[in-house]
Formats: sequence, C-alpha cells, structure tokens
Amino acid sequence: MSTDYRRAKRRKVGNIDVVDTMTGQVIGKLSNLSETGMLLILGQPLISDSLFQLRFALPDEAGNGRTVEVGAHELWSDDAAAPGQVWTGFRFIDVAPQDVAFIREWVDAPGSQYV
Repeated sequence: MSTDYRRAKRRKVGNIDVVDTMTGQVIGKLSNLSETGMLLILGQPLISDSLFQLRFALPDEAGNGRTVEVGAHELWSDDAAAPGQVWTGFRFIDVAPQDVAFIREWVDAPGSQYV
C-alpha cells in the first residue's frame, strides 16, 4: 500500500454500511473509498485518533457482496451540513493483501465516479 494517502484515487460510494467488528454495530456509511483509506458519514463522533477494526461489503463484478475487513486509524472528524451527522476520515493500517487488490480493482472499475 502507498503511504501517500492524499493522492490515492478515491471512488464515490453509494449506500454501504460500515460495521465496527468489536461491537457488531453499524457506525456509519461509506462516502468514498481508496486503497489507503475511506471517508465515512456517521451519526455521532468517534473518539479522536482511535484505532478500529471495520467491515463492509463491496459489490463484485457479478453484483455479489464481498466482505472486506480493515484495521483503520481515525485521522479527522468534522460536522456535516446535516444536523447530527459527522464526516470522519480514516487511513487503513491493516488490510489483507487480497483485499487491497480487490479494493484497487473496485476503485478502478469502469463507470466509477471519483472525488
């Protein structure tokens, strides 16, 4: 994985839940995704500078959901325009090599929209 987090291509994402694997609770929705990190929209802020084990499912070429688990570090958080919503940025710190490859292919898929 690249260490240049801000330059990675980020694909806009639809309505995909992100689950905290430690609690089993949905913590938010994916807003955009790259091979090095992601932006979530949350209903409440998280503890700043925390580490998380997160899980989400991305549609594969056949339209089936493929589950991806990542270790992620919360980098920043900011209030969203909608009351009670928070934007939160994460960088990935632990992702299985096959999941990095899948995310890279998913981000680069034809028809993707980018941030």
